[in-house]
Amino acid sequence: MRRAPDTGQVSVRIRRVTTTRAGGVSKPPFDTFNLGDHVGDDPKAVAANRARLAAAVGLGADRVVWMNQVHGDRVTVVDRPLGAVIDDTDALVTRTARLALAVVTADCVPVLLADARAGVAAAIHAGRVGAANGVVTRAVEAMKELGAQPGDISALLGPAVSGSNYEVPAAMADQVEAALPGSRTTTAAGTPGLDLRAGIACQLKGLGITSIDVDPRCTVADRSLFSHRRGAPTGRLASLVWME
Repeated sequence: MRRAPDTGQVSVRIRRVTTTRAGGVSKPPFDTFNLGDHVGDDPKAVAANRARLAAAVGLGADRVVWMNQVHGDRVTVVDRPLGAVIDDTDALVTRTARLALAVVTADCVPVLLADARAGVAAAIHAGRVGAANGVVTRAVEAMKELGAQPGDISALLGPAVSGSNYEVPAAMADQVEAALPGSRTTTAAGTPGLDLRAGIACQLKGLGITSIDVDPRCTVADRSLFSHRRGAPTGRLASLVWME
């Protein structure tokens, strides 16, 4: 588990955490710290891993909100601990302190946003389809409705497949580039590719968000991380954001 630097100490403290494969109880091919409950892993192992994560970050298990992600653009605002996973959602937004928003990934981009001055945070699952369809923009709009200001929002784009390793057909690269400018690239093999983090960073800047950090790790290249493209079936990393 890797804890990102704390930011935003004007009104609240913002915490952001991303996990690795290590430290859990799941057995191969989900070894060991799988946080995804939809990949075929033993549900008891996933529950134990999620409880371990909540304890490690100093929160109760009921204060971590999870999504059933569907590569869509739906945003859900949460204001209290929930007893169930939120269905059909790819972004969570809250104004509630010590309520962690979780996104699970294994190549897609986890986007963690927060406005420390307004006290608003968001966690977004931005895969190729969702990112191109505007899930990040919709999450920012939801944050603004709760009082966030783009100039005060800081962003962390977590571990994801890099442009060097994300090969796609040329037509797909062109299609995504049209919807998410800045994402088309060339892979290490010289073929058409996508760098979703680059495209999302451009999108955030266009929305007035300039405080953007990018975790440089590539899920395909870094074997301490889960990667669906490198080897499915596999587990899922978790990225969390919350306010204190």
